[in-house]
Amino acid sequence: MRIQNLKTIILGVFLISAVSMNAQKFGYVNSAQLLAELPAVKSADSELETFQKQLMSSGEAMVKQLETKYQAYAKEAQEGLLSQVQMQKKEQELATEQQKIQQFEVEVQNKIIAKREQLYAPILDKVKVAIEAVGKEQGYTMIFDSSAGTILHASESENVMAKVKTKMGI
Repeated sequence: MRIQNLKTIILGVFLISAVSMNAQKFGYVNSAQLLAELPAVKSADSELETFQKQLMSSGEAMVKQLETKYQAYAKEAQEGLLSQVQMQKKEQELATEQQKIQQFEVEVQNKIIAKREQLYAPILDKVKVAIEAVGKEQGYTMIFDSSAGTILHASESENVMAKVKTKMGI
């Protein structure tokens, strides 16, 4: 009789654990595809492209100006119109302008990155809020991003950091 009761208890434990394991609900979303389909992203990309073209046109003007100065210098140097001191001075001026162009290129990249972050931040926030809402409303334990392999939503659970640290002797 005891063996029968023990078997029944063990079977009950297995059934309860199987039901609780099946109760977990996992989902995924391809965030890259989702973002590509959002009209707000297309609008942000268009605005970013216009911004980038404006900055690039300024840089191109600087490069053309440097090329013109270099060609004039090369012509004067080739015709022997410049002394050694004048040549060194002109070369130094050209090098300074080239450094300014390189600094401008770095600034342009930083400005583009900042503009991208400015334009995308509200869009990404809306996507995050929507994913969190779906996760909570539909009872998902976790929602993964299939394009990046990351967790986008996880149901609230116990933080096991302290237990892991204790296990590791920290």
